[in-house]
Amino acid sequence: MVTPWITVNGKEIPISQDAPHTSVLDFLRERGLTGTKEGCAEGECGACSVLVARPGVNKPTDWVAVNACLLPAAALDGQEVVTSEGLATAGAPGTPPTLHPVQEEMAVRGGSQCGYCTPGFVCSMAAEYYRPDRCAHAPADPAGSTDPEHGPNGFDLHALSGNLCRCTGYRPIRDAAFAVGAPTGEDPLAQRREQSPPEPVATAYTRDDSAFLRPGTLAEALQVLGERPEAVVVAGSTDWGVEVNIRSRRARCVVAVDRLPELRELHVASDRIEIGAALTLTEIERRLDGSVPLLAELFPQFASRLVRNSATLGGNLGTGSPIGDSPPVLLALEASVVLTGADGEREVPLAEYFTGYRQSVRRPGELIRAVRIPLPLSPVTAFHKIAKRRFDDISSVAVAFALDIEDGIVRKARIGLGGVAATPIRALATEAALEGEPWTAQTVEAAARTLRAQGTPMDDHRASAEYRSAMLGQSLPKLYAQTTEAVSS
Repeated sequence: MVTPWITVNGKEIPISQDAPHTSVLDFLRERGLTGTKEGCAEGECGACSVLVARPGVNKPTDWVAVNACLLPAAALDGQEVVTSEGLATAGAPGTPPTLHPVQEEMAVRGGSQCGYCTPGFVCSMAAEYYRPDRCAHAPADPAGSTDPEHGPNGFDLHALSGNLCRCTGYRPIRDAAFAVGAPTGEDPLAQRREQSPPEPVATAYTRDDSAFLRPGTLAEALQVLGERPEAVVVAGSTDWGVEVNIRSRRARCVVAVDRLPELRELHVASDRIEIGAALTLTEIERRLDGSVPLLAELFPQFASRLVRNSATLGGNLGTGSPIGDSPPVLLALEASVVLTGADGEREVPLAEYFTGYRQSVRRPGELIRAVRIPLPLSPVTAFHKIAKRRFDDISSVAVAFALDIEDGIVRKARIGLGGVAATPIRALATEAALEGEPWTAQTVEAAARTLRAQGTPMDDHRASAEYRSAMLGQSLPKLYAQTTEAVSS
């Protein structure tokens, strides 16, 4: 058996003494790369972020920032990683290294005090620095003001939404982000984007009676799942990594499906869009490029860029969480799930997929291969996420709308709800109250009363049942206020 290894800052390092559940974070720190920090161990603070070479959207390779605390080191077998230590350029013997432009701007603009979070910010900032389609743009008005979340250099602050700082304050960090220029032609990490990333490596790593397996093909993955029904299936590991870190869960066998080619395709046909279950949310966002407005509205509100760089639709549906952000949107889009197993494929409407709390119709040995969204899309859509923070938070309530309104009449209504029942649900009674009725304040008021009573919300630490019901009741009038002018114009 070939020993797994990771290329870290240009040097191959074997994974030989580590348990299969060992995170990339611990793997790096145990080898002296202590710039990578542990803050939350849940993927919320970004202190652990590193860069990984991944298949690009606009170039052969993208440098992608990920949470090292969530990924098993074995998941990066054969891959390339750059840490904060690897960004600087080594100087002559006896001289200090030359800071990377991102590190330089963070230093000169006061972007660091205690420094604990700084390496993570630097790695996330570097990923945005190397984004191929980032480009400078003109200010919005003669006074020089711009979109507050995008700098004049094209820097998207959402790239830092998964990085938290307790002491410095975000203004100098934002100033540093908005001051970085473009990579030069001599920049080795910029040059690296022109070459393909490492091909996925089939991995079979076993130690201490635990195994991490990455099958090379879908057929091999299904065979493994048939032989090891107890196996935990992971893609981006953004959910399982939390279980390992916070709840100390261990699996005898983990099967990674994130690099299976059959799960990484995206096709747009005349009647549907098919999205591979192992494509990351960032990849989907950039490939669709706003062509599905409801998904485009979802993506910035789904956790953080660091999480979206690893999380997948297949994983979000596979966990079956009632507060996952994608199911309400996909329910409103009338999506279906393509399940594949040893006996072949079957397509299940998402509205029939969930059967109970974290339960579904997916059989043992089956995988989610893809999500299908029928076309054409409804023209009036919205996603309302109610949470305690604007970004990087878990929903208390999520509501997704997709309406067809013609000549002032609601011809079709699809509404997906999250956080108000044991599973994500369609608001069928509210849909019926809207369809065939005029799109007026009176119709909306009556339908909102119905929507308020949908589901079986409960009290928990995020929100009370009464609050959840109240938010449901407010969501439809909010949609009406947002869309009336557009519909009537």
